[in-house]
Amino acid sequence: MEPIRRAALMQATIDEIGAVGNLDVTVSAIAKRAGMSSALAHHYFGGKEQIFLAAMRHVLRVYAAEVRAALRAVHGPHARIEAVIRAGFSSTNFQPDVIAAWLNFYVLAQTSQDANHLLRIYQRRLHSNLVHDLRPMIGDRAENAAMRIAGLIDGSYLRQGLARGLGVASDATEQVLALLEMELKETVK
Repeated sequence: MEPIRRAALMQATIDEIGAVGNLDVTVSAIAKRAGMSSALAHHYFGGKEQIFLAAMRHVLRVYAAEVRAALRAVHGPHARIEAVIRAGFSSTNFQPDVIAAWLNFYVLAQTSQDANHLLRIYQRRLHSNLVHDLRPMIGDRAENAAMRIAGLIDGSYLRQGLARGLGVASDATEQVLALLEMELKETVK
């Protein structure tokens, strides 16, 4: 039962943050949404920050699994970069509750060492994936191009989180893909 209850609490955390829009949620509200007592939630995770970090680790695992699956389905550096970009804006990763969780994760990372560490892991993995496949196409420009592309990906999440559901994932995907093409064309000049 423990893994099922933990999963329910993590999902309830994301749902509750999505409903409220910030981290001003209580363990009691999260537990109620998950159909259990706040004492049980505290037992499994400790406190609200630990529940939220566990929920974000889950979000990152889902994202990583989608990236790996997308990369297995394509060949060549250009297709691989597109796959990484598209995975970030998939229907699983670009839904309002998940976006709200990301927005609050960025805020928490400013004051929580654990959240900051988790955010840095995500950022390094994204950067590494992008650089790996940009380097054969644009050489020494890969590092800076990867930073710009990752910045637009993260910025799209922040913008969507602040808009509270007004944007469309395909628009965000197309914006990042357009930046990719501009980075590739810059090499041709």
